[in-house]
Amino acid sequence: MVSALGMTAVLGGCGSTGSSDVTLRLVAADYGDSAATSSKKYWDKLAAAYESGHPGVKVEVSVYSWNDVDRKVKEMVDAGHAPDLAQIGAYADYAAAGKLYQVSDLLSIRTQADFLSQLADAGQWKHVQYGIPFAASTRVLFYNKTLFARAGITPPTTWAELASDAKALRDKGVKYPYALPLGPEEAQAETMQWLLSGGYTDNGGNGYTDDIGTYTIDSAQNIQTFTWLKDELVDKGLTGPVAPGKLNRADAFTAFADGSVGMLNGHPALIQQAAKKGVSFGMVPMPGRNGTARASMGVADWMMGFKQNGHAEQIGDFLDYVYARKNVLAFSRAYGLLPVTDSASGAMSQSDVAADKSLRPFLDQLPTSQLYPVGKTSWAAVSAAVKKDIGQAVAPGGSPAGVLTRLQAAATAADSSDAN
Repeated sequence: MVSALGMTAVLGGCGSTGSSDVTLRLVAADYGDSAATSSKKYWDKLAAAYESGHPGVKVEVSVYSWNDVDRKVKEMVDAGHAPDLAQIGAYADYAAAGKLYQVSDLLSIRTQADFLSQLADAGQWKHVQYGIPFAASTRVLFYNKTLFARAGITPPTTWAELASDAKALRDKGVKYPYALPLGPEEAQAETMQWLLSGGYTDNGGNGYTDDIGTYTIDSAQNIQTFTWLKDELVDKGLTGPVAPGKLNRADAFTAFADGSVGMLNGHPALIQQAAKKGVSFGMVPMPGRNGTARASMGVADWMMGFKQNGHAEQIGDFLDYVYARKNVLAFSRAYGLLPVTDSASGAMSQSDVAADKSLRPFLDQLPTSQLYPVGKTSWAAVSAAVKKDIGQAVAPGGSPAGVLTRLQAAATAADSSDAN
């Protein structure tokens, strides 16, 4: 996070929305880590700038922490008081319940066409887009340059090289040669990154689903991936003193910033966390079984418009403003996140600003990234099951095939239940 938003609001689309005296209520997530960096400052500036060009429209923004925001919106919807707009972590349940506007009913064609295609596709429920991508992130492999130099090694490009590097780091006394956070905080992320890197001929695995959206958690490739992790990293003592199933992502990041980790998968927030502690680090694409992984894991947060209050025209006009290039760039730069539009991504990739340059390794991964299957209403249950159980796959005496088969059965059941 940064200490100042450094945002210049841009007036765009200042014409009439066709009606007056409309109040739009927006509930948004807080990406800041203190009152000084709260997203509320961003939204208040943006709303004030929009209102100055649209006298008949007010935008009231409520910002909640990520621990609370999804629950707050659910409570509002369940009580019959849905907001006009919500910027939260998932949209599919509301789309399935018929509570959301289709994106095509809200946004101008120009704004719709500007979204990165794979993010727009991930916003679809039953082949219709309801979720509007708001912020994105990918993962790359971070490595500690000081520890690598001490061990006389270079960043890995294959799994075999990763295991070899991990052994060299362990032999030099590094506490976590490769940090493998499969604890309940965010195990679904580490799991997906490894699944995507686990192919043979195309350097890409299945992930959680196949190309048509069917869960394939227990595919032969995925079982082989977790068997390799167990046999070649965990069982050989190359993942550190904490069992992967008990190591959370936040703790792994803290250990990296403290200089105790040789390498781990990380997202952009780790840049500043490590830099603040003076760690010299590099970033490379995640290794694959036979070479650089074909796909990185992507994550997106979502904006959506609720139909209850009937403000489609005003919602759409405001969102066209929100997604103007300069506003997308301002938010992305404030919070170290990736732009979700082609225009803003292009501007960031060509920028000489140091903060933009630091995000390029992540930006480079975005066009080929694969996201969680967020368009499936079953995903929340499947993700919870992965968080709870995947660590057992690499535990002493654990069975990767057995654990993935159980997770597949749970996913199939959840998917079937949601389809009925």
